[in-house]
Amino acid sequence: MGRHQVAVLALDGVYPFELGIPARILGAADDRYDVVVCSPDGRPIETNAGFSVTPHHGCEIIATADTTIVAPVDPYRLTREPPPGIAAVLERRKPGSRIASICTGGFVLAAAGLLDGRPATTHWECAPLFRRWYPHVELDEGVLFVDDGDLLTSAGAASGVDLCLHLIRTDHGTDLANRAARRCVVPPFRDGGQAQYIERPVPDDGGMSTSPTRQWALHHLGQPLTLQRLAQHAHMSTRTFVRRFRDETGMTPRQWLIGQRLNRARHLLEASDLPVERIATEIGFATAASLRQHMSAEFGVSPLAYRRTFRAVEPAAGQ
Repeated sequence: MGRHQVAVLALDGVYPFELGIPARILGAADDRYDVVVCSPDGRPIETNAGFSVTPHHGCEIIATADTTIVAPVDPYRLTREPPPGIAAVLERRKPGSRIASICTGGFVLAAAGLLDGRPATTHWECAPLFRRWYPHVELDEGVLFVDDGDLLTSAGAASGVDLCLHLIRTDHGTDLANRAARRCVVPPFRDGGQAQYIERPVPDDGGMSTSPTRQWALHHLGQPLTLQRLAQHAHMSTRTFVRRFRDETGMTPRQWLIGQRLNRARHLLEASDLPVERIATEIGFATAASLRQHMSAEFGVSPLAYRRTFRAVEPAAGQ
């Protein structure tokens, strides 16, 4: 089985950090991906950081790529219409391939008409402009990335890391994604629905944080973690704890706990033979029925269906 071909499209004004994310993250996935950078005509591209990059390919490489990723450009370089010829190139991509964007790269997909009527995200600061230019896109600037099957979009900067790890996880499972994350010294999993780090008022009570309690809770997911217990661990009143928790994570403690328990459930379903009832108990759900209810609501599948799907693709991923 050949390596998965990934073409990263760079346009003038590209952010060099985000441009390098696909090669760095996907390149850490045990040689499963071949990542190349292309420009519209194969000529050097001016970055927004005071230097140029010289891709090895023109955008004709997109026609044979399994995945195309559009790198972001400086917002001041954005135009409502796609760069000349790019829309046609994206439309001619290989049947069955997928296309993704990082940050303002989503503007290119929207300008080409690829996001009409579909869910997407972009950097929260660019959301008002995005909505004004592309009202037919179902924009949600409150998430890190959106997976809509053959079209994926991510928010600003480091969310491109989350997107690429998600691609590895989708293609080859959690274990390989975790190994790639460890090699790159980044968090192995931040769910696409996690809130972006949108500007919030600076807390005013002495730098107290819920982060130590969140780390403690991750090691005690199988225990009853009531709001009172979490607040007690953080040495805060429940009211202060909830307010600060929302300021720091963009969600309530209950929402966060459910998300973390589901993350753990997905890993156990993929990497172990534990029965669903045992998994539910180990991650803190009272019953297997509760786990099924939450997984169906969040992912649209039951635990057993999730496990079957993962194990159906795993043998092919190892070829």
